[in-house]
Amino acid sequence: MPKVSDEHRTEKRQQIIAATLRCVERDGFHKTTMAAVVQESGLSAGSVYTYFRGKHEIIHAIAASGVTGIKDAINGLIAEAARSGAAPPRPERAIETATQHLLDLSEELGINLPRIALQTWAEAARDPEFLALMAPEARGIRAAWRRYAEAAIDAGQFREGADPEKIAMVLTGLLPGFILQRVVIGDVTPKAYAAGLTDLLDYPQRATQ
Repeated sequence: MPKVSDEHRTEKRQQIIAATLRCVERDGFHKTTMAAVVQESGLSAGSVYTYFRGKHEIIHAIAASGVTGIKDAINGLIAEAARSGAAPPRPERAIETATQHLLDLSEELGINLPRIALQTWAEAARDPEFLALMAPEARGIRAAWRRYAEAAIDAGQFREGADPEKIAMVLTGLLPGFILQRVVIGDVTPKAYAAGLTDLLDYPQRATQ
């Protein structure tokens, strides 16, 4: 029997994960079954179970993959600033980049990632085991924002003495706000969201008096 290459294994695993995400987008995590995943993937049941012994293992893989790509987008901003010797982008531009990346990846995968993210939070609120799976990815996103905040503070983008962890908490919280409005209201765009944040951050000093 010919040996299956690592590339082939990775391709099949991604095919199964993508099928699972399409099922989740349609039916939610809780109602998605392995039978539905098998049918959606176009593979045989034996093939699917060769790579994942059950839905729980697929969810583990989804959680570990950072499917929304937000963390990678933030780290990319930091790396680009370091390579060019420039300051990181202002927070509104950073948020625009992160949210646009989410939508671009959705289009590339043919999956509504904001809708899946919303269902993920709902499932995490319902199921402590699922919460334990998803929490590391959320912490990873906040850690990426903290690294961004540290670089921005060093570059003078924020006031001296600003707390990077608290900045990271706020920037992390802005992403679910975008996703919620994108799914429920539908009119929010990365550019409009960034423009609103610009106006919020650039309010006149007299407003604080």
